[in-house]
Amino acid sequence: MKYMLVILSLLFVSIGSNIASTKKPTTSVSMQTHGASTYYVKGEILGLGSVDLMVDTGSGYSTINEQTLSVLKENGTARYVKDLVGILANGEKMRVAVYRLSAINIGGQCWLHDVDAAVFPGKTRQILGLSALRKTSPFMFSMEPPELRLSNCKAQLDS
Repeated sequence: MKYMLVILSLLFVSIGSNIASTKKPTTSVSMQTHGASTYYVKGEILGLGSVDLMVDTGSGYSTINEQTLSVLKENGTARYVKDLVGILANGEKMRVAVYRLSAINIGGQCWLHDVDAAVFPGKTRQILGLSALRKTSPFMFSMEPPELRLSNCKAQLDS
């Protein structure tokens, strides 16, 4: 897919803002595979509803598509942040808008506020990238079993 970002094939990825941190991830979220080593989690975007999010630890930003942005803007749950030029997996450069999403949920158990997401054209899939995952650091990505282990999660949506 033209707009697909490179997916890193990693047995485990652990990212933390403090390498020496002894904090351990406490929230487990199951991932589903959809062939070609792609992994998805069930999620929710405040103002939109349920979504499947492709997990991409190689993507600096989470992504949404233009249709999603339209609904979020209507509901007042996305605000413009900036434009950026990104490099796609095929080497092409693309200018995209970045919007701050009020809140997203990962796996029904992990609410995150103020997540920046790049907006891709058309009906492209939604991607859970590092702009969201960084908020859950330290986190782990496991292929066997397929799950995310996240830190700093809130089970309930704060108002």
